[in-house]
Amino acid sequence: MRAVDKFDARRDQLAESALKTLGELGYARTTLREIANNSPFSHGVVHYYFQDKLELVIHSVRYYKARCVTRYDAVIADATTADGLVDAFADKLAETIRDEAPMHRLWYDLRTQSMFEEQLRDAVTTIDKTLEAMIWQVVTRYAGLAGRPAALAPPVAYGMLDGLFQQALLEHVGGHAEALPTLVDQVHAVMPLMLQR
Repeated sequence: MRAVDKFDARRDQLAESALKTLGELGYARTTLREIANNSPFSHGVVHYYFQDKLELVIHSVRYYKARCVTRYDAVIADATTADGLVDAFADKLAETIRDEAPMHRLWYDLRTQSMFEEQLRDAVTTIDKTLEAMIWQVVTRYAGLAGRPAALAPPVAYGMLDGLFQQALLEHVGGHAEALPTLVDQVHAVMPLMLQR
């Protein structure tokens, strides 16, 4: 393995460790020392690979979201009917909240924090655009299967689904048992609104 590849691989390992701590404590309450204490890496190693917490956080979230945007590829590829696509998509949204709520909490924490911390803004905006494109792939596949063109622009479709997702996450984190079934129902109700009549 080349030195550059080893360096990048170690940064990704540190990102995995950092994500666990960040997901539990949130951006503001997490320090590099806290990340090091909750990982197999020393504080010095963390500092060697990242200048500061902000650089590590940005790398970690980009690393995580790069995996997230591919999670719906199979949903899109395997769908043979519009209804089947909505079923699989809604179930996948609920599954990701159930299985990865801390990571999603971190994402919304950072997105809010980027309104105050300019250094986060570019990374958050880039990731947000990637998520918008991912949602748009689902919407356009749904439109194709339904035989009707999309009625909304990509940012509007993303805003609608992201809003439902964030509400469901908040309810789920608050211990509401109906949060995820409600999300599934809401996705089923909203998706047809995205198509022209």
